[in-house]
Amino acid sequence: MTPAAGRATTVLRALFALLTAVHLGALLVDATTAVHLTKPALMPVLAVWAVARGGPWPLPAALLCGCGGDVLLQIGGETAFLAGMGCFAAGHLCYLALFARAGRRRTAPWAAAGYGAAWLGTVALLWPGLAPHLRLPIAGYSLLLTVMALAALGAGVWTGLGGALFMLSDTLIAAGLADWPRPPVPQFWIMATYTAAQWLLAAGATRDAVPRPAPERALVSP
Repeated sequence: MTPAAGRATTVLRALFALLTAVHLGALLVDATTAVHLTKPALMPVLAVWAVARGGPWPLPAALLCGCGGDVLLQIGGETAFLAGMGCFAAGHLCYLALFARAGRRRTAPWAAAGYGAAWLGTVALLWPGLAPHLRLPIAGYSLLLTVMALAALGAGVWTGLGGALFMLSDTLIAAGLADWPRPPVPQFWIMATYTAAQWLLAAGATRDAVPRPAPERALVSP
């Protein structure tokens, strides 16, 4: 990475952190205008950062799909919600393409069993509280999310944590649809886990894209 590119990534990382902090703070104080202005900007900034870091094309594509989902969920309404869920599903497919392209470690059977049990248990618990016409779309979407999170776990520690946080964020959204009790200011926790998830996925996926300087060899006297 050239010095100019390094400076650009530093600025973009700081901008993403600033936007995230402003957005989360606005959620806490119910500053609606600031929330609406910052949310659509989060993922595009992270996508540009990923490109500057040399991330392969599925990564910025996944982040921009997330931006589409963010905007649609912010609009509100059932049609926008379903369309937004479709955008996030497209993003998960991009992440799966990314992990397939980069190669992955073998995932332990217990991890696959645990993620599968988490998906099945969550869907079973949510099912009675969901509107009948939302049950199958949410079950199918959450299965895709679980597969993505499991693939992320196989790709590395950072991406694995990002996938797990993505699952937590979307579970909080589904819990609201099923009228489950949620923590105070649920949107704060949804966005805190979501932005952390996307950051970890992007940072983990670009770690190998940035050349690291070779260690200097010590000079040994003959």
